Amino acid sequence: MKIVIRLDDISPGMDMGKFRRFKRLLDENHIKPLIGVVPENKDPKLDAFRDEEEDNSSNGSDDDFSGDDKIKEKDYHFWHLIRNLQTEGWIIAMHGLNHVYTTKKGGMFPLNKKSEFAGISLEKQISMISEGKSILGSHGIATDFFMAPSHSYDRNTIKALAESGFRRITDGFGKQAYRRFDLTFFPISFRKDSVLKDESEGYTTFVIHTNTLNGDDFAYYEKVFESGKVVSWDEWLMQEPVEAPAFQGIKEYLMARLKYIAVNKRW
Repeated sequence: MKIVIRLDDISPGMDMGKFRRFKRLLDENHIKPLIGVVPENKDPKLDAFRDEEEDNSSNGSDDDFSGDDKIKEKDYHFWHLIRNLQTEGWIIAMHGLNHVYTTKKGGMFPLNKKSEFAGISLEKQISMISEGKSILGSHGIATDFFMAPSHSYDRNTIKALAESGFRRITDGFGKQAYRRFDLTFFPISFRKDSVLKDESEGYTTFVIHTNTLNGDDFAYYEKVFESGKVVSWDEWLMQEPVEAPAFQGIKEYLMARLKYIAVNKRW
């Protein structure tokens, strides 16, 4: 089983030290990940490491922006970094809109009981997703990849994504990318340690939140990279997706629910 890397919660206030440390690990192994960028973060938990002095500085260079634009663009250094990563071959996904949980719904993939999208009307979700896409576009970022905060989305989310021009989503379970609801799903791992022992054909995604990594986590991922199983996203994207197997939705729902219970030890 081959592994690709997904980094969640990429926003201006993230722990840049941990992010850059993990980037060095990726670079050393020539791996290009997928990153979930929050278009307009309003989650205070993701804003804990903001460097106001850097945010307010207009130093640096970027061919896409004039001097005046550098001053006007909020969080210029962050968006400059994201544009550079995209140029390097990193895949950008839109990670919700504000990363603020407004419902207690798990949706179609209930790994958590909270959501920015699940349980909200179709019209509202279309507005939110379109707004997020527009914000990313204003910073020079174009993507058709979506990453739901806490993995929670519902049928209205799927419809809103398709209507807003999104074609790919990073979630689900399985060993192959599959087509469902006019979208291509790229599954995540159910259990990481099991994946490392799995010698069968296929791909899966390791979900990583760099903000919360500690020394032991970095040591673990160094061993993951040493396994030789980790590849860049462009390799998986070159594979032809399959049609979703029968009962894929039911299977995923039950597996996600089971994992939620195992992690939280309660209903």
